[in-house]
Amino acid sequence: MIQIKTAHEVELMRASGLITAGALKAVKAAVAPGVTTGELDAIAEDHIRSHGAVPNFLGYHGFTGTICASINDEVVHGIPDPDRVLAEGDNISIDCGAILQGWHSDSAVTVTVGSATPEDAALLEVTERSMWAGLAKAIAGGRLTDISHAVEESITAHEHPYGIVDHYGGHGIGTEMHQDPHVLNYGRPGRGPKLVPGLVLAIEPMVTIGDPATVELEDGWTVVTKDHSRAAHFEHTVAVTPEGPWVLTAEDGGLAGLAPFGVTARS
Repeated sequence: MIQIKTAHEVELMRASGLITAGALKAVKAAVAPGVTTGELDAIAEDHIRSHGAVPNFLGYHGFTGTICASINDEVVHGIPDPDRVLAEGDNISIDCGAILQGWHSDSAVTVTVGSATPEDAALLEVTERSMWAGLAKAIAGGRLTDISHAVEESITAHEHPYGIVDHYGGHGIGTEMHQDPHVLNYGRPGRGPKLVPGLVLAIEPMVTIGDPATVELEDGWTVVTKDHSRAAHFEHTVAVTPEGPWVLTAEDGGLAGLAPFGVTARS
């Protein structure tokens, strides 16, 4: 069942979203060669708890981290490890979420440790832009697959044949981290549930340099590309409002990210 939030409930989700944004900002600032993913996990947990919230990943179906830390060919759900050391040139996806007063938020960013190669820089830019293309379609009166199509179109517009990971995608979010509807990162526009004020979604494209086929490792969590090509993952939580998309996990509400698409965000 799709959960529609009241205006007050969306405000509560915004407060949760800002805590998640702060946690990701703190973790991103700490990314450097020699740092462990376990250390990054501790930074995120400390930020979330110090702001009166609790991590929503920790303990979720037995997951042992506050963040998902996915490196290079790991697409999503990498388990943070005190012995996993970051090296110059690694790409790391940091996925994080918080619960505040019963309301969830969820966001992810991929960063390069040190200097990025032109290929990696392009991968990250393409993935992040596709996320914003999808967020720009979170407009009342549209349909769910308008978002999916915008993500896909943004990725396939490039000469390089980037892969779009299927089986995984965005989702509704609210009093639970994962709710209906599932949001694919590809598809024809104009289909699926109608976008109405109070609908809150997590939009999260996962893009590969090579083949998008994936496999789950024996740890039961980490998803990697079968061909070991590098992947990137970006995510924001967005609310559909009468005034336009409100990106709850962006500090500015999405103003800067949506502006290139001619969309005015609620701040």
